[in-house]
Amino acid sequence: MLASLVGFLGDFDKAEDAAQEAFAIAAKRWPESGVPDKPGAWLVTTARNRAIDRIRRERTLAAKISLLPAPEAVRDLMDEFDDTVIKDERLELVFTCCHPALPLEGQVALTLRALGGLETAEIARAFLVSEETMKRRLSRAKAKIKATGIPFAVPGAQLLPDRLDAVLAVIYLIYNEGYRGRVDLGAEAIRLGDLLAGLMPDEPEAHGLLALMMIHHARRRARFSGEDLVLLDDQDRSLWDLRQIAAGRAVLDRALALGGRGAYVVQAMIASMQTRERIDWPRVAELYRRLVRLTGSPVVALNHAVAVAQAGDPAAALQAVDRLDLGGYLYFHSTRGELLRRLDRAAEARAAYARALELASSTPERRFLARRIDSL
Repeated sequence: MLASLVGFLGDFDKAEDAAQEAFAIAAKRWPESGVPDKPGAWLVTTARNRAIDRIRRERTLAAKISLLPAPEAVRDLMDEFDDTVIKDERLELVFTCCHPALPLEGQVALTLRALGGLETAEIARAFLVSEETMKRRLSRAKAKIKATGIPFAVPGAQLLPDRLDAVLAVIYLIYNEGYRGRVDLGAEAIRLGDLLAGLMPDEPEAHGLLALMMIHHARRRARFSGEDLVLLDDQDRSLWDLRQIAAGRAVLDRALALGGRGAYVVQAMIASMQTRERIDWPRVAELYRRLVRLTGSPVVALNHAVAVAQAGDPAAALQAVDRLDLGGYLYFHSTRGELLRRLDRAAEARAAYARALELASSTPERRFLARRIDSL
């Protein structure tokens, strides 16, 4: 809905305001009159009408008003409106947000806000920054789009490769938010990844990301038991979606056939190996080592340490973890706690888990960490 409104109005703030007004009207009217046959069409049409009314009241935008259809004309679109149109508009919105005129962090943050519907606090958590910092990034990105007239469109084929990195990062961060428990966002990220892979069929990293998300998403039912988080080793594999795992591996094969050796392809290889009956942890550790070289990411280095521990050397893993500067990262402390627990350093493990518990925001994470503390 927001993507449709941004395309119609060319303004993020006006689109968000109009969407909020439409939902407020629906919340008041629908309980009395019933949900309309096409709720998506009703919301978009109502939002557009409200936006037009507001623009009419703003005399400084009189020139723009003449370019907009009258509310009556917009109402006539109700019967023609197809909710599936929004899907393509969402893809256009991704590329608008990921325009190279914006800094990369602003591109990703704005798309998460506009496309994924994440709150500013959630986006800040994904970036490991404060909410106020993220608010400023979002404001600057919106202002830049407005001031420079960045188009609402999927760029031409010759420009797509240059825009790919930011778009992949956007989709992956949306998926990661879903992986923490918001399954709706996980499915949305996979849908966007599928659209992107269709748009760029010869780009291995697009296929690599899609494979990665599909394989992870196939385990979603086993990752939680009620409100409890379940680790990979303890998951009930009968709950895994084996068909989706097979489909994800087929997409991965396509990425490898295209010569894919980038970060998303390597991550998909790791995810695929972790669904095998017997996981080759030394091989997984080697793939993570390759991924560290590709990305230079301390979070990837943390995952490499986990694989080293799983391969049988928790002491070396702990040494590697203690060299990382990730003091504000939940999983840094929970990983340290787990490694210290395996090394029978209970007091230190308890302190590490306690710090992780302070940083945890979701109920499953908090319950898991509390159980770990109680077990020491």
